[in-house]
Amino acid sequence: MKSTDILMMRPMMPHVTDSLERLFTVHRADKAADRERFLDEVGPRIRGLAGSGVKVDDALLDRLPKLEIVANFGVGYDTIDAPACGRRGIVVTNTPDVLTDEVADLAVGLLLATVRQIPQVDRYLREGKWLEKPYPLTGTLRGRTVGILGLGRIGRAIAHRLVAFGVPIAYHGRTRQADVPYAYHKTLLDLAHASDVLMVVAPGGPDTKGLVGREVLEALGPHGVLINVARGSLVDEDALAAALASGTIESAGLDVFADEPRVPAALIAQEHAVLLPHVGSASVHTRNAMGQLVVDNLTSWFDGKGPVTPVAETPWTPRPT
Repeated sequence: MKSTDILMMRPMMPHVTDSLERLFTVHRADKAADRERFLDEVGPRIRGLAGSGVKVDDALLDRLPKLEIVANFGVGYDTIDAPACGRRGIVVTNTPDVLTDEVADLAVGLLLATVRQIPQVDRYLREGKWLEKPYPLTGTLRGRTVGILGLGRIGRAIAHRLVAFGVPIAYHGRTRQADVPYAYHKTLLDLAHASDVLMVVAPGGPDTKGLVGREVLEALGPHGVLINVARGSLVDEDALAAALASGTIESAGLDVFADEPRVPAALIAQEHAVLLPHVGSASVHTRNAMGQLVVDNLTSWFDGKGPVTPVAETPWTPRPT
């Protein structure tokens, strides 16, 4: 496989890069002085593309006429035009399952940190304010219903963890799921009305852009908490900042933003917002597993065994022997 040409548009973890370079001829666009000229030179030879957060659209695909597979580092692939890849016979893979537990753990931790104001309490102590008086009482999970937007792998793992906290759980998705005991709501607005916490775990992309907007936040109410560990594009950030400033909702915990790594100043200014720099899967253990799955997808494909984890838009079935 060493003669197979692979393109990396952005840097990847060293162990992933090392593994790929042992197996393939890797071309590093991130190291090219002139990326456009670089793509003109290597594009006609490229058969595989590896990376994360890379915009893969018709314009890029036109420059990679021999491309067979896009191996995405991450479960979300909203930067990749998977239908366009499918029309060209290109398989897209992602890294599901290996990050499910890590993101679910982080989501529950972020919920607790937001409701109990853990970062604010930490700052309060460090600034010496405890010497003056105790920290004010915080909110609680007690008496709250958690609504989950998107009951996929990660949504289910979050729900499983929250069952142990004794809180009622509801959800909204495209269809009711017969094998779960949680209350189903046909619309997101209905879910928001019925919930005190809205946990966003749905996929990103054009179909879900701005899904959580002013109307949903108003339905969540003044004791409501918004948690987003999915994609920043799902939330109207201007509406959220306004809702936090006006007391339309109580607080928010965000691990993702629409224009990362740029975070709106209006959100940073909100004292009752807990903001994380997209670290849902960012442990050494999980990122190593994600990277290995990128390598495994490429290796399996070019060994003729097919992709390990193809996405729904580019399903693959073995050819008859």
